[in-house]
Amino acid sequence: MNIIRSAFRNPPLLTFLLVALVWIVASFTLRGFGAYGHLRYLLELAAVIGIVAAGQTLVILMGGIDLSVGAVITVTAILLPLISPAWDPTGLAGIAAALAIATGIGLMNGAGAAYLRVPPIIMTLAMATFLQGLLVIVAGGSAVTVSNPAVILLGQARPLGIPSGILLWLAVSIVVLLLVHRMPIGARFLALGANPLAARLSGVSITGNTLIVHTLSGFFAGLAGILVLGMNRQGYVGIGDPYLLTSIAAVVLGGTSILGGRGTYAGTIPGAILLVTTTALITVVNASPGWRSIMFGTLILALLLVSGREARR
Repeated sequence: MNIIRSAFRNPPLLTFLLVALVWIVASFTLRGFGAYGHLRYLLELAAVIGIVAAGQTLVILMGGIDLSVGAVITVTAILLPLISPAWDPTGLAGIAAALAIATGIGLMNGAGAAYLRVPPIIMTLAMATFLQGLLVIVAGGSAVTVSNPAVILLGQARPLGIPSGILLWLAVSIVVLLLVHRMPIGARFLALGANPLAARLSGVSITGNTLIVHTLSGFFAGLAGILVLGMNRQGYVGIGDPYLLTSIAAVVLGGTSILGGRGTYAGTIPGAILLVTTTALITVVNASPGWRSIMFGTLILALLLVSGREARR
């Protein structure tokens, strides 16, 4: 009983317990679900969502939402094969260039929100719309195949039997958790999300921190785009679209308030795993993509209502 009470007071713990419960029940009821290879595959899929949601978590902690992450993933997955220089046998130069572009997009989002006073949700929506149109012009409807050796290695390598994407997610998780909970800048993010006016009067820079969170969101979305490209071996228009809704859902499922000022990336981690697990279970019963979208939309709406009610208390 004490564990249950603690879980309800600790949203990240509650999400972890829910993931464990779903995995245990599914392992006993669905043949092959609990096999190591299958669970490893689920974690590999969750790694992409988790990396995108790392930046999304930071933006939401400050009271915003980044609606451009899906477009940034697509930009990275399409442009990286096109800009990887032939003279670079390692492929690292192409990765660096793609990450620079993704980070630059995030910086522009932050600049629009910070200096032009455009609400982050509107600024990132406009950026996403612009990028989608640009990609249609650049790539049309054709897919591009990656030949970058570093990207292929990232998507396919399994050191010690662990997919490199999971190891990358582990590294991102450590960095983000330290950033939010062990560095002063994390406290500033939370303060600005909870009460921007009070934080500003206390000397916290809204402009500087807005630039930082959106720049980091662009970087992490670009990193996820590289991982998606390596896993699929090709990029195409719309490849990043599924990760917009799921990145927001993972953050909110982990107990982070959609209104900002309260939450932790420690909850986003099991939130991403729960979303992938739920999708896998729906696939088992042959549910259509339409039903998956309905489920995710309903889930987010319900959590938004709960967050809003909590904020009014």
